[in-house]
Amino acid sequence: MAQWCQLQLLDAKYLEQVDQLYDDSFPMDIRQYLSRWIESIDWDTVAMQDSLATVRFHELLAQLDDQHSRFALENNFLLQHNIRKIKRNLQDRFQEDPVHMAMIISRNLKEELKILDLAKSTEPEGEGAMSAMVVEKQKLDNKVKEMKDKAQVVDQNIKNLEDLQDEYNFNINSLKNRENEFNGMTPKELEKEKMVIMRMCLELKTKRQDVVLQLTDLLNVAQALLSDLISEELPEWKQRQQIACIGGPPNACVDQLQNWFTAMAESLQQVRQHLKKLQELEQQFTYDSDPITQKKVHLEARALELLKNLLSSSLVVERQPCMPTHPQRPLVLKTGVQFTVKLRFLVKLLEFNYQLKVKAVFDKDVADKKGFRKFNILGTNSKVMNMEESNGSLAAEFRHLQLKEQKVAGNRTNEGPLIVTEELHSLSFESELHLNQSGLSIKLEAISLPVVVISNVCQLPSGWASILWYNMLTTEPKNLKFFPNPPLAKWSQLSEVLSWQFSSVTKRGLNHEQLNMLADKLLGVKAQRNPEGQIPWTKFCKSANEKAFPFWLWIEGILDVIKRYLSSLWNDGCIMGFISKEREKALLMDKCPGTFLLRFSESSREGAITFTWIEHDVHDKPVFHSVEPYTKKELSAVTLPDIIRTYKVMAAENIPENPLRFLYPNIPKDKAFGKYYAKPTETAEPMDVENQRTTGYMKTELISVSEVHPSRMHDNMLPMSPDDYRALEQYVSSRDIAAVTGNLICGLEDLDVQMGSEFEAQN
Repeated sequence: MAQWCQLQLLDAKYLEQVDQLYDDSFPMDIRQYLSRWIESIDWDTVAMQDSLATVRFHELLAQLDDQHSRFALENNFLLQHNIRKIKRNLQDRFQEDPVHMAMIISRNLKEELKILDLAKSTEPEGEGAMSAMVVEKQKLDNKVKEMKDKAQVVDQNIKNLEDLQDEYNFNINSLKNRENEFNGMTPKELEKEKMVIMRMCLELKTKRQDVVLQLTDLLNVAQALLSDLISEELPEWKQRQQIACIGGPPNACVDQLQNWFTAMAESLQQVRQHLKKLQELEQQFTYDSDPITQKKVHLEARALELLKNLLSSSLVVERQPCMPTHPQRPLVLKTGVQFTVKLRFLVKLLEFNYQLKVKAVFDKDVADKKGFRKFNILGTNSKVMNMEESNGSLAAEFRHLQLKEQKVAGNRTNEGPLIVTEELHSLSFESELHLNQSGLSIKLEAISLPVVVISNVCQLPSGWASILWYNMLTTEPKNLKFFPNPPLAKWSQLSEVLSWQFSSVTKRGLNHEQLNMLADKLLGVKAQRNPEGQIPWTKFCKSANEKAFPFWLWIEGILDVIKRYLSSLWNDGCIMGFISKEREKALLMDKCPGTFLLRFSESSREGAITFTWIEHDVHDKPVFHSVEPYTKKELSAVTLPDIIRTYKVMAAENIPENPLRFLYPNIPKDKAFGKYYAKPTETAEPMDVENQRTTGYMKTELISVSEVHPSRMHDNMLPMSPDDYRALEQYVSSRDIAAVTGNLICGLEDLDVQMGSEFEAQN
């Protein structure tokens, strides 16, 4: 199996390592689009020869041009733009130094192999699940090769049989002609000639028997391969697709599946051609107990049945329904919003090109629709499958479908047995294939994974929760009655899916400690001792009372905050994120004053982040302080690194100061966040002066200030709760802070003067 395909089968933790290998200098897009070509080149050799590196560099650019042309045929403007940008960047970087590019590719391929080896060595049970999967794929490759080899042997033997039969017919006719001549053969010559013909006849019968047996053996191999493909490989691919849909490892091995299906179809078509040729030979010459006469009908029927079963299973949904506006939330469709879906016919034969017309049907097999909403499909719901628009595969992509709810009296949403986001619907695709040689018509059908239809984008998080739960717990695509009684989920299942939600939108999933905190939140403190604890659907996605909010919506809010404002910090590992307050104190307990960590708020439904730091009082007792969480509103105004850089604690008797010194465990604050600080421009000061002259205003910056009571700063300081420091977000400048302090001092002096005057007046 190709190296890139093997990588796609790895767990998310290994795919994260693969992701780290690729950046703007050599994007992963190239590795994906040109995987076969890249793996066919010896890049170690290329990296040592300037001339060869130049040739390979221009070949790569030509490959990108070909890929751009394919996207142009698909009218995919965005991917065309990306390819053009990638090509320009490559030319800028490597035009003068193609050896450098070869070195990068060579290094990445070696690192990929290391990751594959690591995955195999660290998996339990021998070489592990990944290694076992690779072995199984190699077995299938061997079966395909065996089938092809047997077909070639049969093909050659039939040609030999045809030659032998032609020679036999020639000798028979020649003997008859010589017997009829005036000067015929002597009896001895005649006997000798008949003996030759008799030997040829025996050889002919033996070869016929051998060919029929070889065809039977070939069909036996094909039948075993068909069983593997339809009963094991296709369901496994569909299950991997389910996992990919909910954020798991990408399922990019459909090409391998297509190769197997196509190879088998070609061999079966070849068998049918062989049988047709044997029938012609039989018509020219036959005899009693002729194996061709005895077996041809059975072999033809068997080959046709195998081909029919193969073709009827070959239509698949390559890319599940998805709104382009929400590419990481497939299977949730909003009424009135266009969505796309792509089909592929796994048997890639030219004779089927433009022969398959596919029609989309919504909720075709839903018998009992009472209480459920009904929808019409709008847009072009019929497409003809072809190879020209789909990167060489036989496919059809529906790009402009949308759903419209039927307004039927008595069909209101709240009359159904389920809430809107728990209703599951199906999208089916129908086609018919005509085999011209046999006059046989084969009905084809593919069905998407169940979809959730929403009418408002605010329903998207709850709809996605339904998609997660369904695809985590079942592999039956027609189980639309899943949510009236949804099964429980094991924590071992849910924890993996939760981690995927983060790794699919960032470069980092959840580690063991973060997952432990979430387990405690869902299952209680005994979760770590019971990793297989079961979680009901209601606890995951529904709230126990009106004031509380569901666990999943809390996670969704945090994901949104990360995507919008914290992705770089999350990818760098700066954010501890999910950690209990008890664990937080335990980690900071023995750290030097000013050590802080970042965690997500547990009290914010929309997603928020806070930081906690440690100090020591005069008795050297640890004191922990937490700032009020920062929400999207604050983070949209100032980045979190700049909040940390400028954060101040201010009391009436103290100069404002920043208590944050080290990011846990001991990273200096500026080293951890310096690269993210806002960069002042070189002309900042002249611009400030000019701005003040023209507008009369001084430039300000947004700073987070925590105002505390002076008693909290005295020697009798006691440990404080997170709410002791209430963050007051103010628009103040660094000059304003000094002004606040100065005004406070002036105010005290004025008070002293006033009290002195009153004292003198009384006396």
